[in-house]
Amino acid sequence: MDSKVDFLYLSEPDMIKAGVKDMKACIESMEDMLFLLKKGDYMMGGENHNSHGCMVTFPDDPKFPGMPKNAQDRRFMAMPAYLGGKYQMAGVKWYGSNVENKEKGLPRSILVMILNDKDTGAPLAFMSANLLSAYRTGGIPGVGAKYLARKDSETAAIIGPGVMGKTSLAAFAATCPKLHRVKIKGRGKKSLDSFVEFVKKEYPQFDEIKVCNTEEEAVRDADVISFTTTAMTDDDPSVVNTYPYINGSWVKPGAFISMPSAARFDDSFIEKCKLVVDNPKLYEAWATEYPYPTYPKMGIIGCKFTDLVHEGKIKADDILDITDIIEGKKPGRTSDDDIIIYSVGGMPVEDVAWGCSVYRRAKELGIGTKLNLWDVPEMA
Repeated sequence: MDSKVDFLYLSEPDMIKAGVKDMKACIESMEDMLFLLKKGDYMMGGENHNSHGCMVTFPDDPKFPGMPKNAQDRRFMAMPAYLGGKYQMAGVKWYGSNVENKEKGLPRSILVMILNDKDTGAPLAFMSANLLSAYRTGGIPGVGAKYLARKDSETAAIIGPGVMGKTSLAAFAATCPKLHRVKIKGRGKKSLDSFVEFVKKEYPQFDEIKVCNTEEEAVRDADVISFTTTAMTDDDPSVVNTYPYINGSWVKPGAFISMPSAARFDDSFIEKCKLVVDNPKLYEAWATEYPYPTYPKMGIIGCKFTDLVHEGKIKADDILDITDIIEGKKPGRTSDDDIIIYSVGGMPVEDVAWGCSVYRRAKELGIGTKLNLWDVPEMA
């Protein structure tokens, strides 16, 4: 038997060469992944195999020297999954996050991805995962826009012009060919300038770029709306008051609202909208792991949907699965005036799907550095 184990190391430049920024291919991979979820050909963590992952947070007042102190978005996270179908791959995304990283010129979160042989568990790849995660996060909204946005959509609104905002717009551009106008609401000049530069360089079809002073200005008359702000989470329900507030009267009839992040709507507005999620079981898992009210603890709008079910304001059947809509089992947009809110939870199977696709492309092109784990294991 050959017990030698090698694996492929892929740096961020390697990942770019291997096509990690190919949004069209990423959207196709995400759609394929959603079909596998619906079939059940996958596994994630937790008792119901649908957990987002395992998170390490820190106390407000650490008792031990050197232990990090709780702060906004200060955490470590492991997101493991197995995905079947054409992937047949296991993997885990691991990252640390700290808002203060920006003061050092670093991303808020620094991510890596490990892919493993599904049978032996041997590592196949160790890869830079910031772009991998960013593009798969945009890919899922892209699937939503493909099936839920109006075909004549011309104006996009991005609330939160960071990395997720950029990749969400990239996905909308790939799926809504008539988009040519973008409105942006951000907090700081640096992120706004970076976003405008990104749009001008990468997506010249946007012939109108408008920086807005308020959420209302951005949302009004927009056909596709994306919330990609950094949202605070807490056991205290009042944290929701920090989320950007959107009055339903501002939202154009027929708008598609994509939400990888949080916002605050009046319950009466949500109850009138069509509510779609990427994977209902993910939100069921969160509702179990983080009991009602779940939305303040997670900052993902699908958790607001399950909270409304708990309160008896909507029925569980009112929450639609995007895959059921794609397959024609449930109606999606039935009117040009339907306002659709689409929850994007972020799942480790997404990382495995896109990571596996990029890894295989890297192997085909001879990209990356082969590293050796061992020739013969010392204690087999």
